[in-house]
Amino acid sequence: MKFKTRLRVTFVSIILLPLLLTVLAFMIIGVYLVNVQKGNGLRDLDYAMMNYNLQDFLGDLDHSFDELSRQAARDPSVFENREYLDKTNGELGRRSSYLIVRKGKDLLYAGHPKAGETLFDRLPEYQSVRLDKNGGFYFNDLEKYVKQIDFLFPDGTEGSLFIVTRIHALISKKLVAYMFIAIVLILLFTSIMLTNWIHKGVFTPITELNVAMKKIKDGNFDYALETSGEGEIGDLYRNYEDMRLRLKESAEEKEDNEKRNKELISNISHDLKTPITAIKGYVEGIMDGVADTPEKMDKYIRTIYNKANDMDKLINELTTYSSIDTSRIQYNFQRINVADYFGDCVEEVGLDLESRNIKLNYTNVADPSTMVIADAEQMKKVINNIIGNSVKYMDKPNGRIDIRILDHDDSIQVEIEDNGKGIAQKDLTRIFERFYRTDASRNSAQGGSGIGLSIVKKIIEDHGGYIWATAKEGEGTCMHFVLRKYVELS
Repeated sequence: MKFKTRLRVTFVSIILLPLLLTVLAFMIIGVYLVNVQKGNGLRDLDYAMMNYNLQDFLGDLDHSFDELSRQAARDPSVFENREYLDKTNGELGRRSSYLIVRKGKDLLYAGHPKAGETLFDRLPEYQSVRLDKNGGFYFNDLEKYVKQIDFLFPDGTEGSLFIVTRIHALISKKLVAYMFIAIVLILLFTSIMLTNWIHKGVFTPITELNVAMKKIKDGNFDYALETSGEGEIGDLYRNYEDMRLRLKESAEEKEDNEKRNKELISNISHDLKTPITAIKGYVEGIMDGVADTPEKMDKYIRTIYNKANDMDKLINELTTYSSIDTSRIQYNFQRINVADYFGDCVEEVGLDLESRNIKLNYTNVADPSTMVIADAEQMKKVINNIIGNSVKYMDKPNGRIDIRILDHDDSIQVEIEDNGKGIAQKDLTRIFERFYRTDASRNSAQGGSGIGLSIVKKIIEDHGGYIWATAKEGEGTCMHFVLRKYVELS
């Protein structure tokens, strides 16, 4: 859930939840008080009665009732005394009550004239009232509680004295106390519920994220946080996971690069050591006079020259690799005629291959006018690297290299195939990786830094093409790469 939604829910809950629970508590307390009051003998009660503190009310009322009952038995004539009735009515007024005195069928006295007139016609007859156990009865619609005392006036006329209590005017201390406790409990419940909800939805995830970030700080990239939640917290979790996976990938890549760099240094040391040792040996031979004939001297000098070329080639590979690693290869793209360019390349490498007793076959089935956009110098590195690998791993006395240019609709496909030792299928998909060598034990005499084909792949891809290899172990290898044709817009 989003923070804005969570805040809105919290705001509404703070207002509505206590209100609804207060209403519910009021109803429950009301039912309880009504049941208690019914148990005290009042009949026909409704919810107005939950405003009463009935025990206190009945206690005071019973005291007045008993006193007036004794007075009616001793001297009922006082109920015709206006002064006495006013005094008694004043005392009852402090308890929200008043007197009505009836003589025969007539209203003799009303402590509350207007209310008395309204109630008088509804008062029960002499000695015919339905009394409860407290000697009273309840007018539900008027919210009046009435106690009746019947007596005879000195002249023998039937008389009735009524103590009328305005029930709704009383305020129950018990109700106030119950509602106060209920409201405190409601607010406490609301506070705990909302605090727990916010804590679970906000603070707990933030704590988990804090722990996870400390793990990242300590270099532990395996501490995962997964969630199916929505909103800001869910986004934070997913962003953390993306960051963690990228950092983990970066750390693994860094570790792998460090490992490969160490391997590269080891390979380069080996590959440089071999020609340097050979050069030193031949130079020492010349210095010691071993090359004592023109033929030997020429052989020694040529060998030294070839070894120096090998070193130069290796250094050039390292320079190119460094450019690839820093994405600083400089390209000079231009339109190149495929037939002319590859024809020149074949002619250039043909002499060298002939001297190594390797036969070169060249076939071009593309249209003579076919053009591509390429960097001539970088493409030459591609061809030289591929042919160099073919020569390096040639294991047959009659070596053969075939160069074929195939024509497709919008591209050309170049194939350079040899009949060398081939490549095992398990290695075929990895030969374009940096530093990968099929002769990882370096027991072979060929050596190699393991970066030549990775350079080839990078150059081809930068030209918008792609490269792959097919091979059969013991029979040979074929390198395929595709370049897009240049199409002149009309």
